[in-house]
Amino acid sequence: MLSRLNMLALAFAGVTAGAIGAFGVSALTLGIPAALYIALCADGTARSGSSVSYPTVTRGARNRARVALTFDDGPDPEATPLVLDALAKHDAHATFFAIGRSLEAHPQLARRIVDAGHELGNHSWQHSRWGSFLTSSQQVREIEHGEAAIATVTRRTTQPLYRPPIGLKSPPLARAAFRKRLTLVTWSLHSHDSRTADPARISGRVLQKIRPGDIVVMHDGHDLPNRHRLAGAQALPRILEGLREKGLECVTVSELLRGER
Repeated sequence: MLSRLNMLALAFAGVTAGAIGAFGVSALTLGIPAALYIALCADGTARSGSSVSYPTVTRGARNRARVALTFDDGPDPEATPLVLDALAKHDAHATFFAIGRSLEAHPQLARRIVDAGHELGNHSWQHSRWGSFLTSSQQVREIEHGEAAIATVTRRTTQPLYRPPIGLKSPPLARAAFRKRLTLVTWSLHSHDSRTADPARISGRVLQKIRPGDIVVMHDGHDLPNRHRLAGAQALPRILEGLREKGLECVTVSELLRGER
């Protein structure tokens, strides 16, 4: 079975050959297909919700009163306990897309996440900001190292959901995901908790924009050492209160998608 990247390359070759056959070799017959191909590849890489290079889950069904809150880049000893306390108070469940090395560094927090009924998703081993430049083999190692860190906590061999760092899907990452047959999850609503330190702005944005089926991205950690993101955790109690007022249940991503895959 061909990957979407391979099918896209074959389509580009076919369109280019057809244009040359019909109109001859020219800047237009070569340039227009090439420009479209480059634009599609750029969309598949940079837009978190794009499925051009690999099938990407961004939300669940809109006809059920459920949403999934997700937390990236943890666990973190300052932010994660606040998040877990708020979720427990509101009887809500979430998915934590954890960095493998952070799971290894904070095993008690990792265990607490699982014991509370939340889901651990894979956010790579080290969340390298240069991850887009890794080869496919290096991407596979990052993915599998993160999987191993999760398996140590959950004691399960099932493959976790995967969210690429920063939501970027470079061609090597797409090839690695195809090789691993990953379920790749991004989001339909960004809380902007990595862009502002104001909890009121974060909660206001989420509650204003949220719809049934949304997957919301928040953060309970940071990919850089000795840095902490607390604004999302501080905004969470108001978000959970608002979701309850709207009649929206907070579930894990796997629960949100159950029956849809």
